[in-house]
Amino acid sequence: MKPHNLLRSLALPATLLGALFCATQPALAAGAAKTLPTLSLPADWYPESLATGPDGAFYVGSWRQGAVARVRPDGSAPEILVTPGSNGLANGQGVLVDAAHKLLWVCSGNWGFTSVPSTPSALKSYDLDSGAPRASYAMPDKGYCNDLVQDSRGTLYVTDSFHPRVLRLLPGAAALTIWKEDPSMGAGSDGVYLNGIALDGDRRLYVSLVTAVPYVLRVDVEEGGAAGAVNRIEMPRVLKNADAIRIYAPGRMAIFESNAFGKTGPYGGQISIARIDGGSATLDTIVSGLNDPSSGVIVGNRVYFIESKYGLLFQHKEHPEEIPTNVPFDLQSRELPR
Repeated sequence: MKPHNLLRSLALPATLLGALFCATQPALAAGAAKTLPTLSLPADWYPESLATGPDGAFYVGSWRQGAVARVRPDGSAPEILVTPGSNGLANGQGVLVDAAHKLLWVCSGNWGFTSVPSTPSALKSYDLDSGAPRASYAMPDKGYCNDLVQDSRGTLYVTDSFHPRVLRLLPGAAALTIWKEDPSMGAGSDGVYLNGIALDGDRRLYVSLVTAVPYVLRVDVEEGGAAGAVNRIEMPRVLKNADAIRIYAPGRMAIFESNAFGKTGPYGGQISIARIDGGSATLDTIVSGLNDPSSGVIVGNRVYFIESKYGLLFQHKEHPEEIPTNVPFDLQSRELPR
């Protein structure tokens, strides 16, 4: 998800905001969590989303460079798997590994602030081994491909930030289609809608909103694949702009609160764990003081996450030549509460 000052800098008539895999305990005290060595990302990467593959590698999309890096857990140098602008990739948003079909799926956005040409938002796929382009699926009605999730049958579900809807790509289909559209998939009059997405099994689908609200939404997948009603999962507080959401156990959700509206400064982002019980959830923050933590994944008993640092881009909208260079980025992790 992009900080609120991006919206102001774009001077749009309505607030627009994009993004971008996949117990309650007291919050981990500073320094109490064991931390593995950080894994370096390419400089100036401005990561938005990440996924992990069956070999343990991490796949990290770049919002600025329109590319995807493959990062091995052994700490070796990151590999640029999908080269900048390949297959028309612009703002690299949600990333998903489809191991069964050896594909890497990436949502491509069209916000600008990139070092590659801007293209219409689309869902794109690449060869998982080589990074070679495979396909591109346009977002209907000038929608914005934000994040995606896949069920056990290979069906992909995609959130749209410019419309209150979830799209679907069935296996073998030639185009994205609307799966569920509902006015409740948004908040207020800011003109933005969905952000993160996650599945609990094949039957419970969760989505987060771009706007800061005290809930996430659930839409059940009915027999035959139809969408059920939209229901709120109430949280005990307003989420600080829930970006990526990840289900890592039944009823357990990691929420990456990117602090997109930035009311608490650039280091107000955090990662929280929700335990869902019916229509409500308890919530515990396990990592705080982060700079735009837009995404992460759960591997074993650890949460791996990125800091996107988008403010470094947006404050130089009028003078992009002043954007700092060689800005470091990395992939960090913390142990989950037991």
